[in-house]
Amino acid sequence: MPNIQVLAPEEARRIAAGEVIERPAALAREFLDNAIDANALNIEVSIEEGGCKKTEVTDDGGGMSREDLELCSLTHATSKIRSLNDLDTARTLGFRGEALAAASAVSRMEIISSVDGREAWQLTAGPGESFPIKIEQTRRTKGTTVRALNLFESIPARKRFLKREGSEGTLCRQVFLDKALAFNEINFKFINEGKLKDFLPGTASKKERFAAALLEQNEKDFLHEINVTGEGFSAVIVIGGCELYRNDRRQLYIFANGRRINDYSLLQAAEYGSQGWFPNGTHPIGAVFIEIDPSLADFNIHPAKREARFRDIGAIHRAISAGVKTFFHRKEVARISNNEKEISHGDTETRRNWKENEGFNFSYDKINTKQSLNENKEVTNNSKFFIPRSEDLTLNRRFDVRGNSSDINSGNISYVGKLFNLFILIECEDKLYIIDQHAAHERILYDKFLLEGIPKQELLSPIPFCTESDEEDVFLEKNGEELSQLGIDIKKDEDTWTIEALPADWRMSDADTIKEILNLRTAGENMAKRWAATCCCRAAIKDGDYLDDETAFALGKEALNLPDPRCPHGRPIWTEISREALFKAVRRD
Repeated sequence: MPNIQVLAPEEARRIAAGEVIERPAALAREFLDNAIDANALNIEVSIEEGGCKKTEVTDDGGGMSREDLELCSLTHATSKIRSLNDLDTARTLGFRGEALAAASAVSRMEIISSVDGREAWQLTAGPGESFPIKIEQTRRTKGTTVRALNLFESIPARKRFLKREGSEGTLCRQVFLDKALAFNEINFKFINEGKLKDFLPGTASKKERFAAALLEQNEKDFLHEINVTGEGFSAVIVIGGCELYRNDRRQLYIFANGRRINDYSLLQAAEYGSQGWFPNGTHPIGAVFIEIDPSLADFNIHPAKREARFRDIGAIHRAISAGVKTFFHRKEVARISNNEKEISHGDTETRRNWKENEGFNFSYDKINTKQSLNENKEVTNNSKFFIPRSEDLTLNRRFDVRGNSSDINSGNISYVGKLFNLFILIECEDKLYIIDQHAAHERILYDKFLLEGIPKQELLSPIPFCTESDEEDVFLEKNGEELSQLGIDIKKDEDTWTIEALPADWRMSDADTIKEILNLRTAGENMAKRWAATCCCRAAIKDGDYLDDETAFALGKEALNLPDPRCPHGRPIWTEISREALFKAVRRD
């Protein structure tokens, strides 16, 4: 017998279907694409058990006749194209005719459809010979309902690798939001376990839909819309002003011809354009909606169309970056102009001081905007949202230094300078002290946290997540009170946990935040110290951060006064070189 054998057609079909439908979210995506392509104005998504038991999409679009139903579940049966050449002009989300065939290969599928609301038909199909295709007459209004039941029930090996129901449901909802963001004129509903979770009425603009879907009420006024064009393409850019930011890129999206795609270079373009307008280490929020001539893009390079190849991505990149950059520049110019008008009736000295201290300070690349160093910003009870004041944009902000008197302060001490934009150099008597600015600030914050406690801020956008083991559930349930004392408020709703508060000025992505909290289960009795070390490490100034000479000197003196000259992780904060040792090194007497 040869080693190579041809798989049976049914087995091959189920394996191929698994590449298209890898989880419930893929079912939701494919069914939604078909509903949108059918010109629906109202679309409803309903799931049960994370979509594993049921994923259903109902629309009021064009509908299908009995003849169409008989063909729709066959592989590569499509109404979107007739030949390969049609891909150059196809503007529909779907075109390969794989979705319904793949769904029927890995689940029990039901389709109820009507072209005119007078005559309706129901198709039932499923995997294997035990579910032969059946079509019968039924009743419904114009449109289509597609329902997939018991996903992967006949393929246990694939079902075992699905996530928990809560996680799978979250992925389904994300697909729902992706489609709702791109097609703002459509009314969308999302139902989970029979409960309405999201209702997004149609809006006149992408900005309005983005705000309704993703932002809190007090954030919506800070959202803006930009339009750019290029040869063969145009783009609507929805972006938050500098008052809005996130700790990761999870709310920065790229869409092309209605599809959300993964394209780092275009995400980078949006960030390049906004560079210098947001606190260090944070990211803008928004979405870029590109409409491009289909002949200039290829959406057929990924099974789920999550990627695209553009004929001239450089032109799109430049247009996005330039559009965002111009917007922020004009916004700042307008702000300065308004401020000048407000003080135009003041005296000359007032106007001169304003220009020196705020109005003409455009050196944003040198401005230290670390939240952890700013005690005077206006916070709206959320580490993800703040309104900067003018003093946040000056070069001379100070640390929270205590100025303890000690031998170092009473000695003949002087500031020498900085080395490698990392070390602070201080001379005292006959010694040179080389101080690590990050380690020093980290220790200062650590001592303050242990003494005064960790300040807490409620999140305007809570972080939902699902645990991966019973051990993690037990840890969170058992240590809820202690976690709250550490600035972390977590509650559980059925299978989903939600982080509702975090330490003030927390600066870590959602995924890393969840990981750090769950890692505390290995800390034992040292949970408070480990968490304080994590908080202050993230909040402390980093290697290369700009410090003016006065601030650097104050930090250096504070570091030399610390009772424990080590960072919370045990590294030395400073080292010293005596005059004698230095002279000996260069062979001076």
